[in-house]
Amino acid sequence: MTADPVVVEMVRGDLVESAHAVSLVVLAPDGSVLTTAGAVDRPVYGRSSLKPAQAVAVLDAGTDLTDAEVALAAASHSGEPAHLEAVATLLARHGLTPDALRCVPDLPLGIEAAHAYLAAGHLPTRLAMNCSGKHAAMLAATHGDPDYLRPDHPMQRACRDALADLAGPVLATSTDGCGAPAFATTLTDLARLPWALYHAGPGTTAGRVATAMRAHPWLVAGTGRLDTAVMREVPGSLAKIGAEGVVVAALPDGTALAAKVDDGHVRALGPVLLDLLAATGLVVPDALVEVAAPAVVGGGRPVGVLRTRPWSNGHADSAE
Repeated sequence: MTADPVVVEMVRGDLVESAHAVSLVVLAPDGSVLTTAGAVDRPVYGRSSLKPAQAVAVLDAGTDLTDAEVALAAASHSGEPAHLEAVATLLARHGLTPDALRCVPDLPLGIEAAHAYLAAGHLPTRLAMNCSGKHAAMLAATHGDPDYLRPDHPMQRACRDALADLAGPVLATSTDGCGAPAFATTLTDLARLPWALYHAGPGTTAGRVATAMRAHPWLVAGTGRLDTAVMREVPGSLAKIGAEGVVVAALPDGTALAAKVDDGHVRALGPVLLDLLAATGLVVPDALVEVAAPAVVGGGRPVGVLRTRPWSNGHADSAE
């Protein structure tokens, strides 16, 4: 174990231009703490990395969802056309329209998708908001109840309970960017969420969420997104990004992790994930490297790298 955070550097030419401190917890396949870095016991909002637990709560309510719709319930989609069509279809199957959504209106994530959306004459909509899949699933679970976001609503109490069961106690509550309740746990407990999903039995709702995410990684995020690339390029893995530089992941060897970039910059997550995947003995595909640690560009050509400083990754050194 180490008290020092992992540091991710953006190098341009011969100089470190920026550096990001990353707090991290890695759990062994048996659930024990393998290694830690940085502040792992302070409460952190898991943000959208908690969506798999919220999807478990939706399924536990008996909601009729296809596997693709389960992936959407756990998604922060990019708002590409097929994403929006899938969310609209989920709503329509339950007799609902996009007007029922209570997430905030927004543009699709990503510059290209947002530009295409505006060019088609659209203004920000609730359907295009990256959390609309989660909200559609919650609406389906509550039979269209417009108050489904209320913190004391049975749906939100069920989400809180699912997180506590899969990860650990909720230490603070606020409001997420989409309008749903935001729950905080310690980073150590947050790492238990992907561990629980990975090790869940096939007949459990948690197991079904994990299976759906692996089967439909593009629905979970989208083109060029880190969590989609991890699950697509590394069979058996799970990954879910949250706002402000949060990620939870389970690796093919059964280890699991949660990481939080102290300054909230999501670009620091990719190099850390690459280090951990490589530490398990995997040959990391180039397609994943291109998404996780893209070249630093100047004048249209590579002039630098995004990398971690050397650190103990937990596979070479066990926790003391």
